Amino acid sequence: MPSHPLNVRTVVARLTVGLSLAAPGCARKSVHAAAPAAAPVAADAAARPMTTAPDTDATPPVEAVAQPPALPESPTPAQVTLPATKPPVLHKPASGQAPADAASEPAHPTAPLISPQLSPGDQAAYQRKTDEDISEAKKNLQEVSGRQFSTAQQDLVDKINSFLAQSENARKDGDWARARNLAQKARLLSAELIASF
Repeated sequence: MPSHPLNVRTVVARLTVGLSLAAPGCARKSVHAAAPAAAPVAADAAARPMTTAPDTDATPPVEAVAQPPALPESPTPAQVTLPATKPPVLHKPASGQAPADAASEPAHPTAPLISPQLSPGDQAAYQRKTDEDISEAKKNLQEVSGRQFSTAQQDLVDKINSFLAQSENARKDGDWARARNLAQKARLLSAELIASF
């Protein structure tokens, strides 16, 4: 029995050596495909040359179109007529009369103006600056009064006059901060108007 394990070892060793020698030889083998064989020309096509033009007047086959199913006929519907109506007429109340709805609604009081409390010294400074800005804006408007205005320039003139009027109203109400702010806007726009010429 001791010879049996030796024989198996010998066989395994020989197979391993044989495979290792055979493997490099397999890697170098390559398969080459043969060139495709030319198809033989049909004897009928080669013997019979084309002597007539293809039929170009032929029409394509007509496809069968399925017709939609016929709807059952129904009697004609009765005509419905609506009575003619006039649009409602809205009446304006006369200028002396109050609208009826206004009597049912309570009158809302005007919102109070909120202005900062100024010391007498600050109020005097606001009055002086407001007067300076108003006079400068009016002087600039007087300077360009005879000229032809473009659309943008006319818009500036309208805004300046609006700010001046609002500033005067704020002065009458004693809101010097608002009067000063509006007069300053009028002065700045008047300077822009002068620069546009």
